[in-house]
Amino acid sequence: MIGSLIIGALCGWIASMIMKTDAQMGALANIIVGLIGGVIGGWIFSLLNIASTGLIGDIIAGVIGSVVLIFIYNAITGKNK
Repeated sequence: MIGSLIIGALCGWIASMIMKTDAQMGALANIIVGLIGGVIGGWIFSLLNIASTGLIGDIIAGVIGSVVLIFIYNAITGKNK
C-alpha cells in the first residue's frame, strides 16, 4: 500500500512535469493523479495487449495514464498550461 502511494506520487509528479502543471499541483494532487493514472494506464495497456510488468512497467503505465488524465482535465476545465 505504501509502495503504491510512492509510485503514484512519482507518476503524478513526472506527468505534471511533462504537462507543465507542476506549479499548480501539490503533493496530494500528484498522488491522486498518479493512482488514478495508474488505473488508466493499465487499462490503456490492456487494450493494446501490452503487459506492464515490474516496477518500470508500472511507472511507465502510470505516467502515461496520468498524462492522459491531466490532458482530459485541462480539456474539460479549459485550463491551458
